[in-house]
Amino acid sequence: MSVALVTGASRGIGRATAHRLAEQGYDLVLHGHGEAGVTEAAESLAAKFGVTAVAAAGDIADPQTSKALVRLAFETFKRLDALVINAGTHAAGMLGMTADATIERLFAVNAAGAAYTLQNAVRLLTRSPGASVVLTASITGTHGVAGQAVYAASKAAVAGLAKSAAKELGPRGVRVNAVAPGFIATDMLDTLDDAGRAERIAGTALGRLGAAEDVADVIAFLLSDQARFVTGQVIGVDGGLTL
Repeated sequence: MSVALVTGASRGIGRATAHRLAEQGYDLVLHGHGEAGVTEAAESLAAKFGVTAVAAAGDIADPQTSKALVRLAFETFKRLDALVINAGTHAAGMLGMTADATIERLFAVNAAGAAYTLQNAVRLLTRSPGASVVLTASITGTHGVAGQAVYAASKAAVAGLAKSAAKELGPRGVRVNAVAPGFIATDMLDTLDDAGRAERIAGTALGRLGAAEDVADVIAFLLSDQARFVTGQVIGVDGGLTL
């Protein structure tokens, strides 16, 4: 039985990914910022798919959180085959008008949190033949969006982490890739009014917002043996937004 650790699994892309992996028979270690949401996710998936799912909560910007998650994976399953580094936070703001605390938080969660999680999981991942990692970046980080420069920078760091880690960990048998979602209908878009949503849809070649499941399916593919010769890639899942 394969084991996957998914951060940011209580909602959105992380929850959809955990659902897809449970459906495929993975046992799960799920992380969420708050205890109630991630516990509910683990209990629901375990009941629905008959897998073992354990949950832990904490701020991913704190390295002790990812250390605890990896420890939980080892104590429960003695292995880790797949890692999905998805926990993140979003904030928009024009340059010159973004609070220092917002800048610090974006980098603490999105960039440092991703690095802490990968670093703390490496030792356990390298014990599993064919282990794979997928990080959630963003098309904002790969192509840029006005009004989101700081968020984009924090997500560009995630893409850079994925590429460098792929080179470093490939010789140790671990593949590392990233997905770069476009505009996905999760709570990160809740601040958009109808006009804003229409504008995003109009800019997307496929004529709709993405669903969390659209991204989850690509993550599941990258984790699978079907992607066994794919590493160091940042795969856009954006409906043609960046064409």
